[in-house]
Amino acid sequence: MGKPYSVLVVDDHPLLRRGICQLITSDSDFTLFGEAGSGLDALSAIEDNEPDIILLDLNMKGMTGLDTLNALRQEGVTSRIVILTVSDAKQDVIRIIRAGADGYLLKDTEPDLLLEKLKNAMQGHRVISESVEEYLYELKDAADEDDWLSNLTPRELQILEQVAEGKSNRMISELLHISEGTVKVHVKNLLRKGHAKSRTEMAVRYLNQ
Repeated sequence: MGKPYSVLVVDDHPLLRRGICQLITSDSDFTLFGEAGSGLDALSAIEDNEPDIILLDLNMKGMTGLDTLNALRQEGVTSRIVILTVSDAKQDVIRIIRAGADGYLLKDTEPDLLLEKLKNAMQGHRVISESVEEYLYELKDAADEDDWLSNLTPRELQILEQVAEGKSNRMISELLHISEGTVKVHVKNLLRKGHAKSRTEMAVRYLNQ
């Protein structure tokens, strides 16, 4: 394992937030990037630098987890964003994954399993609590089936293949000998062409073609 993954914890319950932060720092594979008690605090926390993972509560007062997720993705944040919530409502799961989250985990998840799932998320997997996993099949059925792949340039297709394998922008830039900024631009174009809100959604659609 290389350098530890940095995690930003966003939750408006101070006690719970502290517990999650302590859990993160108890595992040497992770380091605490910071903590935020609201969506606005989360946005200002990542102005200069992005964490590897943003662990985001859904039901926050004021700016909800969904609002925060939308704002982060609009800002072009490429961190893995994993929702950690008490809600197992079908509409929440579908709405959140459509909005570009890389995972949806319930707060009653065992601590060790939570850490394992976060590592899986960093390897490019979409992480979903088992009890709500079935809702994803409805998402798959609703996917727009237009032939978007035929509209991609050879370079975009090359980058899409790497994204589908779960590689980060940094890894792709090293592999293809182009700058990380160039990869970011290509990924944004891919998301637009594929009508996808996240790398994960785009990878799932590509792999299901």
